[in-house]
Amino acid sequence: MKPSGNRRSPLQFAPLRMAGQSVNDEMDDVTYDGLLSPLLLALFTIVLAGLEWWRYATNSKPSPWTFTIAAALVTVYAVVRCVRTFKRLRNLKLGRDGERAVAQYLEWFRTAEFFVLHDVPNDDANIDHVLIGPRGIFTIETKTVSKPARGECKIRIENQHVLVNGHVMDRDPLRQAKAQARWLSNFLAQAQFKAYVQPVVVFPGWFVEPFDMKAAGVWVLEPKALDKFIEREPERYSREDVKAMASALSSYVRSKANL
Repeated sequence: MKPSGNRRSPLQFAPLRMAGQSVNDEMDDVTYDGLLSPLLLALFTIVLAGLEWWRYATNSKPSPWTFTIAAALVTVYAVVRCVRTFKRLRNLKLGRDGERAVAQYLEWFRTAEFFVLHDVPNDDANIDHVLIGPRGIFTIETKTVSKPARGECKIRIENQHVLVNGHVMDRDPLRQAKAQARWLSNFLAQAQFKAYVQPVVVFPGWFVEPFDMKAAGVWVLEPKALDKFIEREPERYSREDVKAMASALSSYVRSKANL
């Protein structure tokens, strides 16, 4: 993402392209060019035809002022909506790129006998990433926050609140991460697996000040520190248990995709 004003992306490098991304981009282009564009054109001509038929039926004279005022109001509305939409699209792109960058970093955990799943649906939300391996089960929430153009870029945890350069985040990522881990733990329990799930929040590109993570019940890290934390964990599950738990969660994800 290109810098905007006095803000910049926390990602040092853009994420690599995903499998099928070219096809996905082409699908978006085809959707706009082949569906939205002709439908909007057809709607516009239908409206014009309707107005002409209304004038013909009522023998009305042209009323440019009425339509000019209406056009001005619609234009103002469209501009406001476009500005808000562009801002939301920038935020969505930043979040998407952050999740992709973290996902690509997590891929190497497969060499350590971990199963890696992304975008796991849970109730009305989703878990960005899940790691299931011999050293534990981890839910990972990615928070991609734009950085100031200059100055410090620090994450601090105080009184169970996450502060980004001294400002409390609007949404509490600690509570969100704990809820995700609790959901996965309950899911595995229903599948006859008794397992502890460690919630993790990662902030790509930000420095996280040390704090008592055990007391907080959540790991808050820069993504590249995750492997060091996991290496300290003892082996808890056999290869068979890891495979069975990953298979159960994968089947659930596939079932949701087919709904």
